[in-house]
Amino acid sequence: MMEGGYLSTPLLFLIQIGFGFYTMLLLLRFLLQATRADFYNPISQMIINVTAPVLKQFRRFIPGYRGMDISSLVAAWAATAIEGLLILAIVGYDGALLAALPWALPQLVSLFFSIFIFSIVIQAVMSWFPTTQGHPLQLLVSQIAATVTNPVRRVFPARSSGVDFTPMLAIIGLKVLKMLIMPPLFALFGVPPILQK
Repeated sequence: MMEGGYLSTPLLFLIQIGFGFYTMLLLLRFLLQATRADFYNPISQMIINVTAPVLKQFRRFIPGYRGMDISSLVAAWAATAIEGLLILAIVGYDGALLAALPWALPQLVSLFFSIFIFSIVIQAVMSWFPTTQGHPLQLLVSQIAATVTNPVRRVFPARSSGVDFTPMLAIIGLKVLKMLIMPPLFALFGVPPILQK
């Protein structure tokens, strides 16, 4: 095991970027079905094609449930757990490496928060530029963000001035929830700081 070696920092960075990006794609694959997003959107097709080889293996023994692609969640959990195992091995963690398996669960919850927050931010920024309306990215993030923004908009409808504070309120709400939920959840599972996302 490497302990603070010369190569450990860039190696950790590459592992976190690589596994983090693919885990995000797996969670987005789950959200495509959960939010009934357009599967024919070019970006949706990219997500489907990139995750298909892995999900094909998981679907052999993990069925869907009520239209939900459960295999995507299990694959995301496995990817996060493997990432955790590699990180703990590199930093020379003294405890049981298999503890990375349950630790992956709160990490996924945190990633879901991040996906919704970034989706709303991207949607809000793209709404400032008329030329981006109808762009595949704008359409996809709008469908994902609507899961959060629609309930907020029903409670706080746009004012007659046309100013819509829904994205800001939704982001603030998600950030506050993340601050309230994640620290005790990480503490409950005993997740080391290096694995907290």
